[in-house]
Amino acid sequence: MTYSYLSHLHCPKCHTKYDASQIQQLCVCGSPLLVDYDLERLAQEVKREDVAARRPDLWRYHELLPVQSEANVVSLGEGMTPLIPVPTLGADMGIENLYMKDEGIIPTGSFKARGAAVGVSRAKELGVEEFAMPTNGNAGAAWALYAARAGIRSTIVMPVDAPKITRNECAVSGANLVLVDGLISDAGKIVARAVQEFGLFDGSTLKEPYRIEGKKTMGIEIAEQFGWDVPDVILYPTGGGVGLIGIHKALKELQTIGWIPADCKLPRLVAVQSEGCAPIVKAWEEKRKDSEFFENSETIAFGINVPKALGDFLVLEALYETEGCAIAISDEELLREQATTARLEGAFVCPEGAAVFAAARTLRASGWIAEGERVVVLNTGAGIKYPDTVSAEVPVLQPEDSLTR
Repeated sequence: MTYSYLSHLHCPKCHTKYDASQIQQLCVCGSPLLVDYDLERLAQEVKREDVAARRPDLWRYHELLPVQSEANVVSLGEGMTPLIPVPTLGADMGIENLYMKDEGIIPTGSFKARGAAVGVSRAKELGVEEFAMPTNGNAGAAWALYAARAGIRSTIVMPVDAPKITRNECAVSGANLVLVDGLISDAGKIVARAVQEFGLFDGSTLKEPYRIEGKKTMGIEIAEQFGWDVPDVILYPTGGGVGLIGIHKALKELQTIGWIPADCKLPRLVAVQSEGCAPIVKAWEEKRKDSEFFENSETIAFGINVPKALGDFLVLEALYETEGCAIAISDEELLREQATTARLEGAFVCPEGAAVFAAARTLRASGWIAEGERVVVLNTGAGIKYPDTVSAEVPVLQPEDSLTR
């Protein structure tokens, strides 16, 4: 039995092919590399019904993942997160068929566990002993913890303003954790120097090709959870944009192997950013193929505070191909939506997820989301990982006091 139908890697810019059996980082032209599979053979030998009885994690799709031996899989049970109808919030927005793909219940508390599971597993398979990466918090926490499970050393560099909980996750894993007085872009420069000086594997977003393969399983799961069908719209909080790129890649692969109809219209993808950091939105509005560095970026949705994404051209390509859009949300809007989501649906979503709900509300009000369309919102993490986004004044009673209503 073939565990993975991995074929090779290719550059989406200059189309150079690379040997997947060797450690690879960026293309010589500076572009991220993407993973290819023998989809023709996979379509003949594997049917979507084959996955139905498998364990409920992302490895149920192992033929479409790059790890070639099950012995190298590093897993904490990640994947197959619930696709939850949110009818009360949907009615409040005027979206009759609104669903939340809730990544907050995944190991490490965010969707970053998907990329870490596959990225670390493949690194282990290729013999990587130590890696370094910059992070806004959740990715570093996930990679540090999965690296600990795999027996791989990790160096994590994050901004001093990153959520304290993610800092603690890195520290308790035994990672070499360093803080920088700056943004993730500054952390990236420190990592780049360390990679050159010490010969470390670079785990930065899209500087290794396998993180995206873990993230793409969100797209496969959505299709399976819709009975091998697709919704009309998928909204995604976009910093580095790996998840959006991955979902787009997954759906096209599913079409190629016949697990969803080849002639079905793919969901319109929406990249949601903060008004304080919106390089993809600006580029999309200007109909550009790539983005410019967003100066002085700042937002409470720390996970999407990425001034310049390495894969920006792939994000924009996905938006254009699916007739999607990009939209920026203010911090005030997302905080209001975070509270509304908790009050109406009992879901404490992360700030990035709240921004996506706010974007859905805005796009429905403008008519971009039409009546009756099926809409999926990605909540990419647990709200409890961002305790400082919520403040509440709570009365304090003495033991002899009585409740008042």
